[in-house]
Amino acid sequence: MESWLLRAKHWVIFILTFGLLFLIQFISLPFVIIAEDPMPVYSIMGPACIIIYLAFFYWMYVIGVNLHKRLPAAAEMSLKKFKLFIITPMLYLIGLGLLMFFVFNDQFSAQIDRHLGYFAAGFLLMVPIHFFAMFCIFYCFHFNAKALKSVELQRPVTFNDFGSDFILFWFYPIGIWFIQPRINKIFSNHGDTV
Repeated sequence: MESWLLRAKHWVIFILTFGLLFLIQFISLPFVIIAEDPMPVYSIMGPACIIIYLAFFYWMYVIGVNLHKRLPAAAEMSLKKFKLFIITPMLYLIGLGLLMFFVFNDQFSAQIDRHLGYFAAGFLLMVPIHFFAMFCIFYCFHFNAKALKSVELQRPVTFNDFGSDFILFWFYPIGIWFIQPRINKIFSNHGDTV
């Protein structure tokens, strides 16, 4: 699976990480507008979107781990830290997806009304977790951009060297079209993926 992601065309990665998300939201919108009770649509939409975001993070993970193997000896980057920081937003998204499912599901809405204080506390607790997850995501963009440029140039790099790649990872629906062909080129002739 990992070697497939490293060799997949940019349009395939785009569809898996952004196109399906857009399609789900586009298909769901009329049901939300015309439905008497849009809550069931929301309860399905949330987890579906979370799964697609998890596909994006898995793509990021595969890129980071496999580029790390090809780093030049002088370019030191912590793979353990990267793995920790990529897992954190994934766990956050799973928790958020479960919370959305319970909040928008009719069976649990009565329970929420009875235990509103607990749910309010849960949402308040999620605010710092959300900001930490955002920090982790930016760190992973930074890690992958730096690793990609270091592998391409075969030397340690500075932010001036990979700043544009960082922005491409950040705006990934556009960036995928430029990043994935470079990933394909690096891994086109080698089968040594983790």
